[in-house]
Amino acid sequence: MTTTTPTTTKSLGLWTCTALIIGNMIGSGFFIAPAALAPYGTVAIIGWGIMALAAVCLGIVFARLARIAPTTGGPYAYTQLGFGRFTGFLVAWGYWISIWASLPAMSAGLVGYLNSLFPVLKTMPGINVLIGLGAIWLIASINIKGVKEAGIFQAATVYTKLIPFIGISVFGLFWVDWSHFAILNPSDKPFFSALAATAPLTMFAFLGIESATVPAGDVEDADKTIPKATILGTLVSSLVYILGTTVVLGVLPKEVLINSSAPFADAAHAMWGQTAATVISVAAIISSLGAINGWTLLMGQVPMAAALDGAMPKIFAKVNAAGSPKYGILISATLSSLLLLIDVSGGKAMAAFYNLIVDLSTDAAMIPYVFCCAVEGILFVKKDKLSKVLKIKPYIPVGTVAFVFSVATIYGSGPTAGMWSLLLLMLAIPVWLLIEKENRESSDAR
Repeated sequence: MTTTTPTTTKSLGLWTCTALIIGNMIGSGFFIAPAALAPYGTVAIIGWGIMALAAVCLGIVFARLARIAPTTGGPYAYTQLGFGRFTGFLVAWGYWISIWASLPAMSAGLVGYLNSLFPVLKTMPGINVLIGLGAIWLIASINIKGVKEAGIFQAATVYTKLIPFIGISVFGLFWVDWSHFAILNPSDKPFFSALAATAPLTMFAFLGIESATVPAGDVEDADKTIPKATILGTLVSSLVYILGTTVVLGVLPKEVLINSSAPFADAAHAMWGQTAATVISVAAIISSLGAINGWTLLMGQVPMAAALDGAMPKIFAKVNAAGSPKYGILISATLSSLLLLIDVSGGKAMAAFYNLIVDLSTDAAMIPYVFCCAVEGILFVKKDKLSKVLKIKPYIPVGTVAFVFSVATIYGSGPTAGMWSLLLLMLAIPVWLLIEKENRESSDAR
């Protein structure tokens, strides 16, 4: 093993980066989301539209930052650029937590659609847990083999799944019962409270918008490729989200949808029969594997970039012969596995588990997003490299919208998620002391 930087061979191009973004966003979070959003009816569609706007603004922010600092690390690298090592470390820590904490929710989505294909699994919760663990470790092993292999797997899963889900999102509109949207807010919450409640559920599906910025050191012509891939991936995902959720909410009755562990498969069955439901379930399973793969790539790259800068423990900087951060992936996959050891058998139990993980992961991810929006503003005010790339007029609305909605999403995650996020951030303090000790020992050794 070595602690040097990974190989400098550029293995990720435009379509692979776009696939990474789409694959990380259009994952199992989206496929379960309609069931979680069912109580909110039309408000949920409004929430998707608002979050799509916020996501596009965030995408533009990350695209701009990628032109300033096309280096591995994404949100961590940008925050360190604007606020220094300690703040960069806190962002890397929180972002890393949001990544490995999201994998169990993605595994739950995979299990839910497997249950749709094989109903007997609903009575076998232990097998479901083993399937979820198997998915995490299968993908971890692929990523340990190298970034190139992970990118190939990502492209294959994305372009395989897109066709059936674009199909149901477009052609399914002809089967929508628009009376399902007659009541604006069917929940028992005031309108704006209901809208805030949808924020973490919808924003969770947009997590991954920064995916192409994280392995920037492995991207061909990064300063041009990453912005293009980010905007393209965000627009495609936003369109599929809004149309797809409209179809599912418009086809399935609310009382059926709330208890569904495979809402898109159930909607396809209601419209076109069992064959269509099977196709959608298979596509959702492939998509879930793709999402797990994309996030696994990031949960190795993020702490590696920080460790190379002395802002995470040195073990995360160790790479194998293929340039893969083996130990970072193994540690992250282990933490994800521990979090997954909760019943994911289906129905209300899975929905409760999904909502808990969504709130925690989204809240942890929004903190790095807030800092990245602030970094862009700081660099602009300082007239640093950003001033050569941007003009003041487009910056003000885009950066401000991205910042406001990131803060609003943290609020919408609720006090429970906020408490857990704060606790996990507090655990970063002893880790930082360990890092400082390692850095002092390295300095003394010189």
